[in-house]
Amino acid sequence: MSTAVEVANTAPGKLANYFALQTSFEKALELAIKDGNVELLVKEYNSFPANTEHDKRLPMDHAFRVLLMNRLDDDVNRIGELVRLSVEATRAEIVSNTIPVVLLIDTFDVVTLDKCQKIFQFVEEMVEVWKEEIFFASCKNNILRMCNDLLRRLSRTQNTVFCGRIQLFLSKFFPFSERSGLNIVSEFNLDNFTEYGLDSKDHDESDNKELEDTAEDIPLKIDYDLYCKFWSLQDFFRNPNQCYNKAQWKMFQMHAENILQSFSSFKLEDVRQSSSDNASESDQAMDVDEEAVDTTAVTTVIKANHFFAKFLTNPKLLALQLSDANFRRAVLVQFLILFQYLQVSVKFKSDTYTLTADQSDFIKETETRVYKLLEETPPYGKRFSRTVHHMLAREEMWNNWKNEGCKEFKKPEEPTPSEEDLKPIPNKKPRRALGDALRDASRSGKFFLGNDNLTRLWNYSPDNLQACKSEQRNFLPLLETYLETPHEKVDPAFEWRALRLLARQTPHFFTSLSQPSSKISDYLEQVRKRLIRDKEPKPAALLSSNSSENSFGLSANNAQTEGEQDATVALQDGEPEQDLEVEDNEPVVEEVDELPSHEKPLMVTKEHIQEVAPLIGEPWMKVGKKIGFTNDELLFFQMEHPTANVACVEMLTNWISDDDDATLDNWAYMLEGLEMNKAAEAVKAIIEREKSGSTAAPPVPSASDNDVEVLSD
Repeated sequence: MSTAVEVANTAPGKLANYFALQTSFEKALELAIKDGNVELLVKEYNSFPANTEHDKRLPMDHAFRVLLMNRLDDDVNRIGELVRLSVEATRAEIVSNTIPVVLLIDTFDVVTLDKCQKIFQFVEEMVEVWKEEIFFASCKNNILRMCNDLLRRLSRTQNTVFCGRIQLFLSKFFPFSERSGLNIVSEFNLDNFTEYGLDSKDHDESDNKELEDTAEDIPLKIDYDLYCKFWSLQDFFRNPNQCYNKAQWKMFQMHAENILQSFSSFKLEDVRQSSSDNASESDQAMDVDEEAVDTTAVTTVIKANHFFAKFLTNPKLLALQLSDANFRRAVLVQFLILFQYLQVSVKFKSDTYTLTADQSDFIKETETRVYKLLEETPPYGKRFSRTVHHMLAREEMWNNWKNEGCKEFKKPEEPTPSEEDLKPIPNKKPRRALGDALRDASRSGKFFLGNDNLTRLWNYSPDNLQACKSEQRNFLPLLETYLETPHEKVDPAFEWRALRLLARQTPHFFTSLSQPSSKISDYLEQVRKRLIRDKEPKPAALLSSNSSENSFGLSANNAQTEGEQDATVALQDGEPEQDLEVEDNEPVVEEVDELPSHEKPLMVTKEHIQEVAPLIGEPWMKVGKKIGFTNDELLFFQMEHPTANVACVEMLTNWISDDDDATLDNWAYMLEGLEMNKAAEAVKAIIEREKSGSTAAPPVPSASDNDVEVLSD
C-alpha cells in the first residue's frame, strides 16, 4: 500500500489505484481537520492529475466515511467539525454533493438517541447551508429520509421536544409549496383515538359516588355521565366530518351545550402567586432530563409550568382538569378550530357536506360564547382570546392558499431601472431669498406669491377685478345657438344646461306656451320654435290693426274685424286655445301636438321583458345593481338559473312586481346610462308601439284650415 502511494507521489503521470488514493486522502484529511483548512485536501486531490474526477471523488468520499466511523466515540464537536469540512469540500468540488448528509445519516444510524439529539443541533445550525442550490436539489430527499427515520425511532410522549425540533427544522428547510409537507387533500389523523371511561356494563353507582368525592371543592356536579360526554367530544374533534350527519350533530350539540354550561357555571379565579412560589412549583412541574434536552428547551418547559403531550382520561382526574386553566383553554380552542372548519370552504370537502340554517346559527352563537369563556379564563384571558382570534384569521388565509393549489411564494422582482433613473440628478439652483423677490416685485408694481402659476395669474392684468368683468370671460353660449347643437334625443345633461340658459336669458322659462308637456325635450323644441318666430318680422296687417286699436281705444270684442281678432289672438301668449297664426306656413298641429298631462305612464310587462332580455345578455347583473338588487340577491338568481337570459328574466320579473316605478321610460333611461344601446332602442320601440296602439292618429288639417284669411277694410 505504501509502495503504491510512493509511486503515485514520485510519478504523477501514472495512474494511482483506489486504495492508494484512499490512503493518501485519509492522511490529508487528518491534517485538514487539525488545521481547519480545506486547501490541504484540495492540494492533495489535485496531486493526481492522471486520474479522472470520478476516480478521485469515490476514494475521497470513502475517506470521509471511514474517518467518521473512527470518530463516533469522540466528542460530538469533532463530528461537527468533520461535517463542516465536508461542506467546504463539496463547495470545492472534490467530493459528492450528498456526502455531508450521508455522514449525518451514518451517524444517526449507529449512535444513541441522546447523542442524536446533540448532533442534530449541527443540522439545525446549518439549515441555510442545506438551502443552497448545490445542496438542496441533491440532498433534500436524503434529509427528509434522515428526519423521518429519526421520528420513527422517537416516542412522541417521551421525546416530544426532539420531535418538535425535527418538525420545525423541516418547516424551515422546505419551502411552503413542497408537496411532501402539505396535507393537500385535507385528511384527518383518524388514528388519534382517545380512550376513556369504563365499559357500560362495568359502570355502577359506586363510580358516580367516587367521582363526586373527588369534586368536593368544585361547585359543579361531576358524575360519570358528564365525564363520558366530555371525552366523547374528542371523537368529533378528531373527525369533524361527523358533524354533517344529522344524528351525530344532535349528539355533538347536546354534549357541547352541557360542557360549555359546566364551564360557565364553574369559573376560575385569577390567583397570581409570588415569583418565589411560582419558582418552587415550576421545579416540581416536570422531571426534565437536562442531559437529553438542550438548555433552551429546558428553560422553555420550566417557564411554561405545564407540558402535556396528551391529556390523561382517568375519571378521577376530571375535577382537577376542569380546575386547570390550560386544560380549559385547550378544549375551548378545539371548539373554535372545529367551528372554523365547518364554516369555511375546503377544496376537497364533499359537496354533501353543507350546514343547515339552524346549524349555522348554533355555530355562530356558540362561537361567541366560547370567546367569552376564553376571556373569562385567567390569566390574561382577553389577551389570549385576541391571540386565538388572530391565529384563526391567519388560518383562513392558509386555507385559501391551499384551495388555490398551493402556489409557490416568490419575491417580487425588482423593476429594472429606466434610462431616466440612471441619469445623474442635476444640481439644484440656489434659491433666491424671499425678501429680495418680494422687494423686486413691489418696485415693479407686481405680485410675488411664491408659486409660478399663482404669480403669473395675479400679474395677468393691473386690475384683477376689472379683468374678471371682461367680455372675454363670458363663456355662456346663446340659447338659440345651444339649442341648435346636435345631441341625442334624450340627454339629461343637455336638457339641464338648456333649462339653465332659458331661465337666465329669456322669460319663456316662466311662461306656459301651451299645455304642459310630459317630456323636457318636447318643451325645449317648442321653445326653439317660439324663439325663431319671435325673430321673424311681423306682418303689415297686424301692425296697422294694432296702431288703430291704440289710437281710437276700441276694445277687441267690439271694434276689431274678424281678421284683426284672429291676428290679435295669435299674439297673446297666455291663451293656449289659439289654433291659428298669421302668415305662418307651419301646421298648427306641430305646435299643439303634446301628450296630455294626465296620461298614465307605460308600465313594463312580462312580454316586454321576454322581448328585451336577450338583448341585455351577460351584463345583466349591471342592470340588477342599477335597479337596486343586492349582491346576495344577484348571486341567488345566478345560482338558481344557470343561463344569463333566464336569470335576467327572473330578476326583471321580480322588479316589476315590487317596484311601482317600473315604467318603460325609466327602463330605457336606465339602459342608456349603462350604454346598452341595443336594449335601450328596443325599449324605445316598444314605447312608440304602445303609444301608437293606444292613441288614435291626429287628423290631418286641410289646406283651408292652414290658410288665414286677412279681411280688408
